[in-house]
Amino acid sequence: MSVRDATPADAAACRDVYAPYVTGTAVSFETDPPTAEEMARRIAAAQERHAWLVLDDGDLGGGVRGYAYGGPFMARDAYRFACTVSVYLEPGRRRTGAGRALYTALLDRLAGRGYRRVLAGVTLPNEASLGLHRALGFTDAGTYRRVGWKDGAWHDVAWLQRDLGPGAADAPPSDPPSAEPS
Repeated sequence: MSVRDATPADAAACRDVYAPYVTGTAVSFETDPPTAEEMARRIAAAQERHAWLVLDDGDLGGGVRGYAYGGPFMARDAYRFACTVSVYLEPGRRRTGAGRALYTALLDRLAGRGYRRVLAGVTLPNEASLGLHRALGFTDAGTYRRVGWKDGAWHDVAWLQRDLGPGAADAPPSDPPSAEPS
């Protein structure tokens, strides 16, 4: 398995990894899986200022088995040093180290681009996702109660956050995040 930058050619595979989360769970609040074209657009948008990485077992003939990406946290300029992150894996890849590998590479990439804080939203209940985030140093930031309606029920979303890099919590940023790692 290797972690690499996603390309538009990975869009259909990423769509296939993601679709079961949309149609069979409340993990994603989307109600219809995106098309491959929409997924390609999302990959391109993430690559502009953040990152989109895939877990690839290409040598084994299977291709993309998961992905992780970063995106904007909020639109206001003062939030420019914070971003959101997400990770999705094929169901059989959970608790194999795949999520950790993707997130480790993603967090390094985002830190290299000048981001200082990452946030992740987790639909509850989801002990596996909470466990992964906490194992990677994320701490609880709060819970939005009954904010998503899906599959005939209200769902809570826990938010977790993590600082990127030493001194990230206190030091003022020197430059805005860039499209290229520093």
